[in-house]
Amino acid sequence: MKKIFGLLCLLFAAKLFAQTDSNAVVVNKDARVDLLIKKQIQINEATTRDSRRSAAGYRIQVINSSNRDKVFAAKTKIYQQYPELKVYLLYQPPNYRLKVGNFKTSEEADVYVKKMASLFPTGMYVVHDTIEVKPE
Repeated sequence: MKKIFGLLCLLFAAKLFAQTDSNAVVVNKDARVDLLIKKQIQINEATTRDSRRSAAGYRIQVINSSNRDKVFAAKTKIYQQYPELKVYLLYQPPNYRLKVGNFKTSEEADVYVKKMASLFPTGMYVVHDTIEVKPE
């Protein structure tokens, strides 16, 4: 009798604590929510377009030297001969690096390498870099 009573109590407790699907939650999403999300994406794209001013591209490394005067003289020559190019001077001790331009393709940069060959006959090459782009 004790065994039967214990077995009934065990079955009752198992039934009492069993999980059922009657507690499941069903979510019905309104289709307008997706439209609002798409509209917000468009707004974000339009408002942040002007703030994105960098992209992958190319620059011309003109000189890499520890002689500061030599690098600044090269910078002055570039400003005088090619005012349309933006000059970037980077100091990583003990060297100064002088890079010019914001080119989207290496072919665009190669055109300037050929033009500048008379000013800087050696040591000039095109490097992959993050460039500044003008907002459209």
